[in-house]
Amino acid sequence: MNEMTRWIDLEGAVNARDLGGLPTRDGGVTRRGRIFRADNLQGLTPADVALLVGELKLRHVVDLRSHAEVSLEGPGPLTLVPEVTHHHLTLFAEGGRHTDVEADTAPVPESIDGDRVLPWQEREVDEELRVTGFYFGYLRDRPDAVIDALRAMARTDGAALVHCAAGKDRTGVLSALALELAGVTRAAIVDDYVATGERLELVLKRLRASDTYRDDLDSRPADDHMPRARYIEQFLQVLDDRFGGPLAWLTAQGWTAADTEAVRARLRD
Repeated sequence: MNEMTRWIDLEGAVNARDLGGLPTRDGGVTRRGRIFRADNLQGLTPADVALLVGELKLRHVVDLRSHAEVSLEGPGPLTLVPEVTHHHLTLFAEGGRHTDVEADTAPVPESIDGDRVLPWQEREVDEELRVTGFYFGYLRDRPDAVIDALRAMARTDGAALVHCAAGKDRTGVLSALALELAGVTRAAIVDDYVATGERLELVLKRLRASDTYRDDLDSRPADDHMPRARYIEQFLQVLDDRFGGPLAWLTAQGWTAADTEAVRARLRD
């Protein structure tokens, strides 16, 4: 890991970083080496695995990809490491072609629904509808997976890593919720979300090398894929306005005070 930044330098993933080093509302800083976020882990090299498992003590991987994505892309080399526990917690619950329900029973699909997996295309609709249509869809359709993912990220027997395909949307939502629970400032949560933009060219190049994502990516201008601060700002603001904040929404789904303390203990001194 680059000690001067939060980025984790890997050969087989380009959007990996630490959720440590971020300022909190009470003047503290989140702890490094506890929770990481990343893009797809399919291409990890033996050196990457050695870094993550050996040096960074990775013990839990939270995979937010759909069943279809896992079927098409494969589970990744970390699934072969006995020290690492995998938590596959898709954020999709809809039935129909190329979605998770069909993927459980049908033959492996030839492609996936790019709008669900890579919700980056600008649309001429109200910004709140765009955000709630995708990000709140995760919360609406799979609150159980959101809760279980956050609990897995708070495990105490080593570091945890949460990822999806690009490491931006699904991973961005879970990371924002974890950081909110840890008391990170809203400005820092937004900064972490938009940091993917620094690696966006590499992320897109990597996804375009996969038949799973290429057609969706090639159909859109590159600028459509940029993570913009207003997306995550709007997401958090709607949680505040409609539910009383992220913690209130989580509590309504069965989250407990002990769960919050576990996240804080992982990310705070």
